[in-house]
Amino acid sequence: MNHPTLDSKGAATINIILILVIFFSVLIQTSNINKPEVKKDIPLPSINKAAIKERVFGDINTQRIINADKEPQNWLSHGRDYNEQRYSPLNKINKNTINKLELEWSIDMDTTRGLEATPIVDNGIMFVTSAWSIIYAIDAKTGKNLWVYDPEVPKVWSKKACCDVVNRGAAVWKGFVFLATLDGRLLKLKAKSGEVVWEINTIIDRELDYTITGAPRIANNKIFIGNGGADMGGVRGYVSAYDTESGNLIWRFYTIPGDPSKPFEHEELNEAAKTWNGQWWLMGGGGTVWNSIVYDPDFNQVYLGTGNGQPWNIEIRSPGGGDNLYLSSIVALDADSGEMKWYYQTTPEDKWDYTATQDIMLAEMNVDGEDKKVLMQAPKNGFFYVIDRENGELLRAHNYVPTNWATHIDLETGRPVINEDKDYIQKPEWVLPGSYGGHNWQAMSYDPNLGLVYIPTHEVAGIFVPIKGYYKMKPGTFNTGTDFYVNDAAATMSGIPPVTGAIKAFDPLTGETKWSVAHNHFWNGGTLSTASGITFQGNSSGRFVAYDSENGTILWSKEVQTGMIAPPITYEIDGEQYVAILAGDGGAGNSVGDNFGADKEIAAVLYGNEGRLLSFKIGGKSKLPVLERKNKIIPEQPLINASSEDILMGEKLYSNYCGACHGAGVRGKTIIDLRYLSKDKHKNFNAIVLEGLLEENGMANFSNLINQKETDQIHSFIISTATKAREEQIQN
Repeated sequence: MNHPTLDSKGAATINIILILVIFFSVLIQTSNINKPEVKKDIPLPSINKAAIKERVFGDINTQRIINADKEPQNWLSHGRDYNEQRYSPLNKINKNTINKLELEWSIDMDTTRGLEATPIVDNGIMFVTSAWSIIYAIDAKTGKNLWVYDPEVPKVWSKKACCDVVNRGAAVWKGFVFLATLDGRLLKLKAKSGEVVWEINTIIDRELDYTITGAPRIANNKIFIGNGGADMGGVRGYVSAYDTESGNLIWRFYTIPGDPSKPFEHEELNEAAKTWNGQWWLMGGGGTVWNSIVYDPDFNQVYLGTGNGQPWNIEIRSPGGGDNLYLSSIVALDADSGEMKWYYQTTPEDKWDYTATQDIMLAEMNVDGEDKKVLMQAPKNGFFYVIDRENGELLRAHNYVPTNWATHIDLETGRPVINEDKDYIQKPEWVLPGSYGGHNWQAMSYDPNLGLVYIPTHEVAGIFVPIKGYYKMKPGTFNTGTDFYVNDAAATMSGIPPVTGAIKAFDPLTGETKWSVAHNHFWNGGTLSTASGITFQGNSSGRFVAYDSENGTILWSKEVQTGMIAPPITYEIDGEQYVAILAGDGGAGNSVGDNFGADKEIAAVLYGNEGRLLSFKIGGKSKLPVLERKNKIIPEQPLINASSEDILMGEKLYSNYCGACHGAGVRGKTIIDLRYLSKDKHKNFNAIVLEGLLEENGMANFSNLINQKETDQIHSFIISTATKAREEQIQN
């Protein structure tokens, strides 16, 4: 067969074409590195097409959020606007009308897990997330579901989450909804239908214990998202900025340095590395940004609240100490480039789990005769900070709850003055605040007219027992470098204060507490303040309460039979103002269980924890179905043949592996109380714990952490504890 021949010109042309094909092929592959992929098996949303009709909603952008006061009927962003003060100009629910505030509608959220989300409301449509990162679009006037999307988070991922399978909300932008999932995905959905446009994996190593429970923030077509996991297995904190249109990664800021034998990802880490010792990178190091990310349009900056060190115990994490930058800090970044502008570290040498991930709010106020653009934060460490957000200068630092880990903050240096008598690295100590902090993630609000911040506070001392000697990280459980079994240490201590919780009206400039109202339990909901001089909060007793913002007088209270930890929001439709809140206890409060407040009518103990979304208005016509009280009689327990030594070992193992979810001392609050296990679950206890029999329900397999003998010891401790509690019930 004869083949045609090419002259040199034709051959050159073919070569050029081949080179171009190869070039564009490589270019396309390279450009796809950061592009999101849409999985073919992504579940479809459940859509109520008849209810959606031709509404216009979800078209939120930077200018609308900046000018949110011009449309106070909406709640456009996580904290309502970029200031995140959770203060609304709406005033139709006021001191004259609030006695007529009643439930207008409610939705069953089909969960008994913690509900922590802040809803977004735009033109009468509400977007709200639930446990397991499920998102709902709801008619905010009637409570009718428009669509529901379940991203089907693998239930085994619950093992990686320190503090329940919660989610704090979504972001809405230019006709789309952005949702971050517990297992580290970022999804873009159509606001009108819930249909997935793209999906991104944000986690750099899916074998590690990374999670996302925080709400994303958006500004100027960039979506900012962090992650959690610094109490668990080997994670290093970072925040990512993605393009809202394409999903491409724009920048990523690591909050702490990695392996110094490799080039650091950005120059800010060079100085940070000088403040660390040992081989911290082998344990992750921590510093996760799991909650507060705030955009500042005045300076085009993003403020990150960074988390605790991992492990908590600094002698394991960074032997010899060191500030360990940028743990427990407020970090200001250029929103466009991710370049650091300034930082302020609230807790140098963090060893107490004193995260600075709590709410950051922006304000303008007169400080010492000068008008300042400031940010305010009440992090876990018990001190309230007012900082010049242009340059990071510390302006005020007052303790808002009692503290004994430090005596005060030195305003000249900006550093805490440490109380060396409470150094638990040397020997076990009780410290105030403990790892729950003086304030946790629950939102605080600010009334600019009164100059007061309304903080959900708690005073829970932490008993820190350091682990000494060789330490091995164990993914899938807490890795704090401290022992969660503290009974023996506590028995030698005196002066440990009682556990309390309150709502506190605090003056950020003077440090004065204007008023405070105590709660039955320490773990309560976020706050909302309005122009009518009212501050709203839900609590663990199952009461939704309105306080006079000026003096703390209770103006209104409604029993809803479910504990609340989420913050309320307010919005207006057709001239009527509504106040909405998710009712559903849980989160980190599970680990204390009902130990504090069991005798004080805690809703989760009395009625269970039926998750609901509630919306109230003046003259509301709806009634909540009355929940029956739980049967609190502990069932008869199986017989055991265990020594006192085995039961004691079971107690220690339970404290370290089970108590965070099922409650200290086997006294659960919202996740199953193991004293009430059925005969079936007792029979299958080993299969549940070691073989993952109930993994699809969120109960993970612990076979990589404990063996058969240890499982039997834990089971014996549970049965022994339940038997004693049952005997006490019978006697009483």
